[in-house]
Amino acid sequence: MAPQVITLLAPEPLALAIAIAADLAFGDPVFRFHPVRLMGDALVFFERRLRSIGADGYGGGIALYVILSSIFVAAVTMMIAACLGLAGWLAWIFHALVLYSLIALGDLLRHAWRVEFALSNQSLAAARLAVAMLVGRDVDRMDEAACRRATIESMSENLPDGFVSPLFWYVVAGLPGLVAFKVASTMDSMIGYKTRQYRQFGWCGARVDDLMNYLPARLSALLIVAVAVVTPNCSARMALRIALAQHSALPSPNSGWSEAAMAGAIRRRLVGPIWNDGTLVTEIWLGDPSDPPASSGRDMLRAATLVLGAGLAAAVLALLAVPTWLWAAFD
Repeated sequence: MAPQVITLLAPEPLALAIAIAADLAFGDPVFRFHPVRLMGDALVFFERRLRSIGADGYGGGIALYVILSSIFVAAVTMMIAACLGLAGWLAWIFHALVLYSLIALGDLLRHAWRVEFALSNQSLAAARLAVAMLVGRDVDRMDEAACRRATIESMSENLPDGFVSPLFWYVVAGLPGLVAFKVASTMDSMIGYKTRQYRQFGWCGARVDDLMNYLPARLSALLIVAVAVVTPNCSARMALRIALAQHSALPSPNSGWSEAAMAGAIRRRLVGPIWNDGTLVTEIWLGDPSDPPASSGRDMLRAATLVLGAGLAAAVLALLAVPTWLWAAFD
């Protein structure tokens, strides 16, 4: 591989800064050839092909991840090389566009705003519809407080998966690392279910996603703790205590960290009764038992402030950590 191509696949501070600014200002770009949409289309195509030849168990799921990650890492590499053949600045723009397309903090905050806007206008039906775009649970039973709790939980849970983890893998391994992570994340969201159909076939995507989110999830909790120090009416001490004590209360090995830290930070209990397909699946509460359940617009505002602050802190750390010295060896 040409040294210039390797360099243009490496993490680049200016491209990262522009991508983060664009994400916060405009949200996720909407276009037909969005990388995640293409990953989803490819996943459906290859799942059908693998199942048609009987590869519908653990081996098929592993093969699917290898195929998808190889295709998309190769595609990004070839596009960088093709753009470089035309002009160096064009390759740099392509790099920044891919990066911008694969981080998601702005849209997460916008979804939360839509829920709160609907509730502030006394439209519970609109709020439920907005919540349904964030969580995979029954929303028809939700009152205003439950809508807000679900939104806070979604912001907390998706902070690592949608923003901190992509930054982490971009810093560690450039565009190839970021793309490999998003393949795992896409597989987990589409086929990472413990149903009869996907218990084995979806195992690889779910486990790789768990592995790649392991450190970023814990870092996200620490960032929430740190931001709580300077956020009015929040408690860094409780955020740390609840995160350490209750992170394992949820079935996911990762999401409990940021959700528990959020519950402690805003001094409100989260989760509570959750229904899925008409069945009560959990009544777990995260947070100090003496704290009330999250329910108000003020709770939403504090949670959104913490998510934004933690995201910005992660962005600063990523910009400072970009190992340009490591990739300079290929110049």
